[in-house]
Amino acid sequence: MSGHDRVAATLGQDDRARVHLARVLLAAGGGLAIAASGSPYDLWPFAPVGVALALLAVRGRTPGAAFALGFITGATQYAVHISWITVYLGPAPLLGLTIVMATWFGLGGIASASVWRLVRAARWLSTVLATIGLAAVWTTRELLASTIPWGGFSWGRLAYSQADSPFGPVVGWAGIAGLTFAIALLGATAAVTVRSASRAHVTRRAVAPVAVAAILALVPAVPVEYDGTIRVGAAQGASEAGLLAPYEPGQIIAEHAAATTLLDGENLDLLVWPENAGEREPQTNPQTIALLEDLQRQFTAPIILGAVTTEGTRTYNSLLLWDEGVDAVYHKRHPVPFAEYLPSRAVLAPVLDAFGFLDLIPRDFSIDPASANVFDVGGVRAGLAICFDVVDDALAREMVLDRGAQLILVPSNNADFGEGSAQNVQQLAIARLRAMESGRSLVMISTVGTSAIVLADGSILQRLPQYEPGAMVATLPLSATVTPAIRFGRGIEVAIAIAALLTVLAGAGASPARRAFR
Repeated sequence: MSGHDRVAATLGQDDRARVHLARVLLAAGGGLAIAASGSPYDLWPFAPVGVALALLAVRGRTPGAAFALGFITGATQYAVHISWITVYLGPAPLLGLTIVMATWFGLGGIASASVWRLVRAARWLSTVLATIGLAAVWTTRELLASTIPWGGFSWGRLAYSQADSPFGPVVGWAGIAGLTFAIALLGATAAVTVRSASRAHVTRRAVAPVAVAAILALVPAVPVEYDGTIRVGAAQGASEAGLLAPYEPGQIIAEHAAATTLLDGENLDLLVWPENAGEREPQTNPQTIALLEDLQRQFTAPIILGAVTTEGTRTYNSLLLWDEGVDAVYHKRHPVPFAEYLPSRAVLAPVLDAFGFLDLIPRDFSIDPASANVFDVGGVRAGLAICFDVVDDALAREMVLDRGAQLILVPSNNADFGEGSAQNVQQLAIARLRAMESGRSLVMISTVGTSAIVLADGSILQRLPQYEPGAMVATLPLSATVTPAIRFGRGIEVAIAIAALLTVLAGAGASPARRAFR
């Protein structure tokens, strides 16, 4: 090899190294931008920016490289977004969950790299289809990660960052998946514009993402009709009710009873306590029964409270409707794997025991798929979502479409995540999107916060600070409106998944674009 050839080879290696580094930075920057778009940072415009960076990173890559770059995006996002999980449980759960979610991102990276092959600067139709396909792949990857395995982990979805954005009203028309698709479409349009436009035409081509943003911002909120009201009070006991927290029997109940005294003099139709506020089997404890009966007489209103209940050998995380005794029971439908139960315990228990983690999951909550997630409270249909239930799209549709919920209650226990935790405000952001999606008023009441009363447009009517005893009360409108998101949400998810599959297959069969991404 001549000296000239050696110099050229060296320069080529240096160029390739810089390109690889640039792609890694794009991938990591995309993950950081998406994390910054959500709570507690709430920089919602960063969501489409993060999508664009992540998609540009995998453009033109081999499946292996695309997987690695997608993995970097997912690992970066989740290492930041769910760092609160380490407060009491240490780094191991953060590492494990981040790897699972990053793996989904890696698979999404492979699919996105395939769709990118459809982009042709001179063929506008294939470019438009590719842009739609990239957004569909992003959304489908979210949907799969939100359900597989063991019910999935529906946290950190693009839509959850948009409660305060001008794009938020899309959720009432198209649901959580539809809103994610809209934000991903904006990001994909920006990415495709960057890669398909020459420098001389970048400004002209930039009209595409601007137009998409303008259209999304002009989507109005779904009209909601109201019929009647209900006056709801909710008490936050500021109780250390976490998995590892030491407390005396009756302590959490007493603390919530004390917080309820802040409502003295109020005329209520319903009093709501958080998940686990009733501790274990309150219906069998004479002191707890007497306390609840006194409260019911004082406020002349039924009480909904969370408690651990048992039926034979099965243990449930439950809500009780207390109206002169237990009038109805709801068992949590979406308990958290590796927290409220251990999947495949016979197989995984020895592994966790070897690392000293088995004590953190001493028993399994059971799941009752037939448990109705609505209580009839004096003729008012109250939808129920215990903590993690609120992330389940199917349960949200069921409570409204199938069971006629007129408002939504989200009793929660956030005591495992520490004071000032981002987990609390992330859950509130999800709850706000559920209110907007369903067109329902919503009460989120936590043992330690963040507790809030949310109106159907996602605005916060009242909010309690974390780790302080407090109470809220409001007269809330009731609605029987079925939004398009609730009525057609499942179909929208299927349509997006089909679009993703078709464009991935089309991309796999396409020849590489002539204009390779450098």
